[in-house]
Amino acid sequence: MASQSANLWVLLGLGLAGILIMTRKLKKAVKADFGAFVERLKLLPPPQPPPPKAPHPLTGLSFAISDVFDVNGFVTGFGNPDWSRTHEPANQTSTVVTTLVEGGATCTGRTVVDDMAFGISGEQIHFDTPTNPAAPARMPGGSSSGAAVAVAANFVDFSLGTDAVGGVRVPAAYCGVLGFRPSHGTVSHTGIIPVSASLDTVGWSARDPSILRRVGHVLLQVPFAAQRNPRNVVIADDCFQLLKSPGDHVSQAVTKAVEKLFGRQILRHENLEAYLNSKVPSLKLFADKKFNGERKSSSTNLLAFAMHMLRRHEFKQNHLEWINAAKPNLDPVISSQMQGALEITDTNIDSCHAIRNEMRSALNDLLKDDGILVIPTVAEPPPKTGAKEIQSEDYQIRSCSFSSIASMSGVCQVCVPVGFHDKCPISVSFVARQGGDRFLLDTIQTMYADLQEQAELATKTSASGNALSKETSAEMAKEKGNQAFKEKQWQKAIGFYTEAIKLNGNSATYFSNRAAAHLEMRNFLQAEADSSKAIDLDKKNVKAYLRRGTAREMLGYYKEAIEDFRYALVLEPTNKRASLSADRLKKFCP
Repeated sequence: MASQSANLWVLLGLGLAGILIMTRKLKKAVKADFGAFVERLKLLPPPQPPPPKAPHPLTGLSFAISDVFDVNGFVTGFGNPDWSRTHEPANQTSTVVTTLVEGGATCTGRTVVDDMAFGISGEQIHFDTPTNPAAPARMPGGSSSGAAVAVAANFVDFSLGTDAVGGVRVPAAYCGVLGFRPSHGTVSHTGIIPVSASLDTVGWSARDPSILRRVGHVLLQVPFAAQRNPRNVVIADDCFQLLKSPGDHVSQAVTKAVEKLFGRQILRHENLEAYLNSKVPSLKLFADKKFNGERKSSSTNLLAFAMHMLRRHEFKQNHLEWINAAKPNLDPVISSQMQGALEITDTNIDSCHAIRNEMRSALNDLLKDDGILVIPTVAEPPPKTGAKEIQSEDYQIRSCSFSSIASMSGVCQVCVPVGFHDKCPISVSFVARQGGDRFLLDTIQTMYADLQEQAELATKTSASGNALSKETSAEMAKEKGNQAFKEKQWQKAIGFYTEAIKLNGNSATYFSNRAAAHLEMRNFLQAEADSSKAIDLDKKNVKAYLRRGTAREMLGYYKEAIEDFRYALVLEPTNKRASLSADRLKKFCP
């Protein structure tokens, strides 16, 4: 294990050196610190306590802080030179920074944030945009861009940022590091410039899950508790199907890691779109009011839209007075968002609050005490540096569509890197209930090595040209259908069986299974058609004859139904169902 870790850091070092050597190929030169820092400083921890007392829990670790955290004697820049010009140095250090320093860690600098910590791409119009160490031609993600870059480039062991709509999670995903957003309200915000009070959290990034966890234990200040394994792991299949990167490989890596560590019985597959539609009725009402009853996008996109509306409103309340007075040079994204914020009504905000309350209840019902929801972190790779798309509201919504689930429910989420696709980092996120922060951090530490192993196997399989065949993918869809059928989720089962049929239309089992689900839905014509197709593919499929016989009986085709049941008896003479059904129908066809 030690040698593997050493090799990993050697490769990372070579990769970073390669980036610096290849700077001529980039549009701008890469700074020695990758443009991560706006200011270098040093906050040293107190002396170690004498034995036999234990050393400070974060001894030996270094960290950086986003330029939204106050440090006594320094002006907090908030990503905008006009803000720095019009504000005095802080007279005390942020509570969370003090806690980490007293815990034994050394703070080494302040890092770049998007203008007024409001963006999501990581582009900075006032300073050089930090270079993404994992993908130098791509954006680093925001708002805590420099914090993620400092960790990814190995300048610090961990970093602090703020996360309202994805400010820590999105940069972590774009830069290929771990990123944690705690449950809303669990970490102090004293001495931090606010963006959106009902969404703001203090988050942190790290390369090592044990460091991520150690920082969490210090900041969350939760009492010691025995580590618990998850009892329920819910994979949001529909979310992974929306990805532009290979979502199947990611979800399968999670599935195999969970099976190995905790057993297959705790795995569950969920259509999150359908779940949110049923559990968050205010989301539909919000869409009806906003779009005159016409659904414009998925539930997660609508959720992101409501989240951005709430953030704009609260940002305006916090900072519009200063913007009007100082007339600062602002990023066009902020200017356009502020214009939109002026049009937000109290009714809109009431709708957003209703959605938040229902989301909190929906996620806690789904996950309970020891459950985990598995979702993608971001919907697509980081945009290329200088891309115009980042100015659009569509990008703002897409980039935060999955982040909105935790932001709008107040639950905790961790982003975990799982390799690369097309030279861009890919990641997966794990979500636990509100207050389940320690449980989530413990679980990630337990799973991390196996998850990386499974992700690497999936990558190697793909690289060697042995990617999952359509037949294998079809079998996976069928198994999901079987699981949904067992849970009496008939429509969901039909969807999975349909997916399997699209991938492999030569399997009698897929058609026969879909016929069974159609029977449960009382779709008798569809059940008859699927059973007939199954019989065409396999003349000895007993279940298909039984299901077609049942469908025909319900449609009133008694003679044809008897023939199906009798043929099933020829194939399987001891089949009681076929025998009883044939006898029962004799009175209709003497």
